[in-house]
Amino acid sequence: MPPMKPTSRQPLPAAAMPLAHAMADEARTIIKRYFRTRLAVDAKGDASPVTIADREVERMMRQRIEATFPDHGIKGEEFAHRNPDAEWCWHLDPIDGTKSFLSGSLCFGTQIALSYRGAPVLGMIDQPITGERWQASALRASVLNDQPIRTSACTDLATAVLYTSDLACFEQSQLASFICLQQAVSLTRYSHDCYAAGLLALGQVDLLVEANVYPYDIAAQIPVIEGAGGVVTDWQGNPLRLEGRVNVLASANAELHAKALAILADSVGGPATTG
Repeated sequence: MPPMKPTSRQPLPAAAMPLAHAMADEARTIIKRYFRTRLAVDAKGDASPVTIADREVERMMRQRIEATFPDHGIKGEEFAHRNPDAEWCWHLDPIDGTKSFLSGSLCFGTQIALSYRGAPVLGMIDQPITGERWQASALRASVLNDQPIRTSACTDLATAVLYTSDLACFEQSQLASFICLQQAVSLTRYSHDCYAAGLLALGQVDLLVEANVYPYDIAAQIPVIEGAGGVVTDWQGNPLRLEGRVNVLASANAELHAKALAILADSVGGPATTG
């Protein structure tokens, strides 16, 4: 069965995908200049780190969006929202996995998404050092460097590979549910951030679980995973809302998703979705 395509009743603006590629290309240039150098680090309000590279990349992307789509909204990680109630809205995560970036690891990436009335219709995950770029849109199923990809056919939890970014994001009851899922799978790995989503779309990872993440952390991943045949919901099986903090379960296919959901849905700690 061919991968599913993200769907939208509203046509994607013609310049949207070329703009996303142009922003990712320039982000690569900026990030390569700073990669594996000793950067000054600032702590944000939630104590997560931010660098000059994060801010320079997002500033560049905002300038390009404002020049091409002045009426579009922009919601990024590093700066204040712009026109947040617009029907079309860009979600920007200049360096998803800043801790990995700071420590010289390749497990980070640039994330770019475009939503229409709150539903992601374009997603791009770019690893600037390896040159890997995942993309999907309402008009095109997921590709990695222009080659079609699809999620795995794994339907058995006992053979599944599970990833999550940071256990510190989990509240206590959520962590208990995650550990139950971890005990049911074959292998668990950590700290890959958006790169894990790319691996899921590529068929190398079967499950991805995140807790209390922001829309800019996940918006680009939704079209990429779904466009490769995967399923993405909150821990109660509801479609993700790009508002507030969210808990994420992404799976290679619907059968595996249902089995993982049965374990995670018992969690009562922290928000499933918040508006």
